[in-house]
Amino acid sequence: MKFVEAARGIVPLRRHVRIGVTGLARSGKTSLLTSLAINLLALSRGVPALPAVSRHLAGRSIRVRLAAAGASSMPRFNPLEKSASLAADPPSWPSPTDTVSVLELDLDIDQPGTAGALWPAARLRLEILDYPGEWLIDLPLLGQDFADWSADALKRLDTEPDAATFLRFLHGLPPATVADEALARTGHDLYVAALRALQAKGRAMLQPGRFLMPPPGAAPPWMAFFPMPGASRLAALMAQRFDAYRTAVRTGLSGPGFARVDRLVVLADILGALHAGPAAFADQALALGTVARALQNRPPLPLLPSWLQPWGIGRIAFAATKADHVARAQRANLASLLRSLTELAGDVPAPAFARAFARPFALAAIACTEDFTWTLDGRPVSAVRGHVAGQGVLRSYPGEVPDRAPDAGWWQHPFLSLPAFAPKRLEPGGRGAIPQLALDELLVFLLEDVL
Repeated sequence: MKFVEAARGIVPLRRHVRIGVTGLARSGKTSLLTSLAINLLALSRGVPALPAVSRHLAGRSIRVRLAAAGASSMPRFNPLEKSASLAADPPSWPSPTDTVSVLELDLDIDQPGTAGALWPAARLRLEILDYPGEWLIDLPLLGQDFADWSADALKRLDTEPDAATFLRFLHGLPPATVADEALARTGHDLYVAALRALQAKGRAMLQPGRFLMPPPGAAPPWMAFFPMPGASRLAALMAQRFDAYRTAVRTGLSGPGFARVDRLVVLADILGALHAGPAAFADQALALGTVARALQNRPPLPLLPSWLQPWGIGRIAFAATKADHVARAQRANLASLLRSLTELAGDVPAPAFARAFARPFALAAIACTEDFTWTLDGRPVSAVRGHVAGQGVLRSYPGEVPDRAPDAGWWQHPFLSLPAFAPKRLEPGGRGAIPQLALDELLVFLLEDVL
């Protein structure tokens, strides 16, 4: 900790920690950022909102406030605006974000006992970057050429009815197709339409991700490409544009946003994928495994010395969200399933993760159910119940969560429905805490070395 002289004593400089929060389709990034901020603010007021954080502080007091907006041009994530929907009557889920944004919190942590009167409080600036999951899916492209990527992308689309129109167009092109801009635009538009249709079904392994979540501003001409086999002039043009796209991804990784991330949270709705069936689950498993391997490999960026490489991520948390939709007895299995899909070796630095700590979590940033014992077919089962808009309180037992990727036998008795539970009502003005499951444990994992 560094210090500066002040008029009334020694004041520590504020340490900065940047956490990237990203996720696959419908994984709940907005809910996590909202709950994290509101619960830290509540903890600052003495509300026992984050028990694991309180235990880690071991009696030290903490003061939390939203940081003042600086000169950054990056949009700000406003948790008070997002939490307003939770305080409405009836409450509703916060509206999702559709671009990169940052949440900034200032934390002051006092020293314990008599040391607090002699030693200044630790000062911490949390910068939490809301990073689109669609962009994270692009990381593996840095290690592929156009031919390999095209083969993989077309193989995934081959059995998808939503891609039929694009595939008919592609297969109708003659082997010697010229580099025609109209054909490039038509193929691109049909390919993006297929990706959007699959995204609406909850699919996650959709590349390039920036086709679905474009960066701000007008799209450059090289964005108009699509996967294509062969060696025609049109395929060569698509390969050139693919390379330009990869250059833009590399530039984004070394920019002021992602390059400064030193903690990363990757969210995934695994329960939703289990409920959607084997194809959706296989897609999510492929996306999670691909992202995990990309984070493990961390290819160096050209023209940058090692000390400037944007891979300072020291802690990586993979989190299965909506854990409140299953009973407590099933949440350990959910975390184990996530561990197997991401091939995590344990809770210590693994060589595969380039000296980073990596850990799986099963959490609910905004918990909206309670556990109870339900008797089904004459036997007791651990179930949950919560409020569903227009239906009152519903009970739910979706089935057993597998602790590893399910085999064919498991799919003979798949998950039942997962109700659309409504959030519990929050006190107006964001004064109360938001019910959560394991969000406090996630925070301790991310920050235990700096709290």
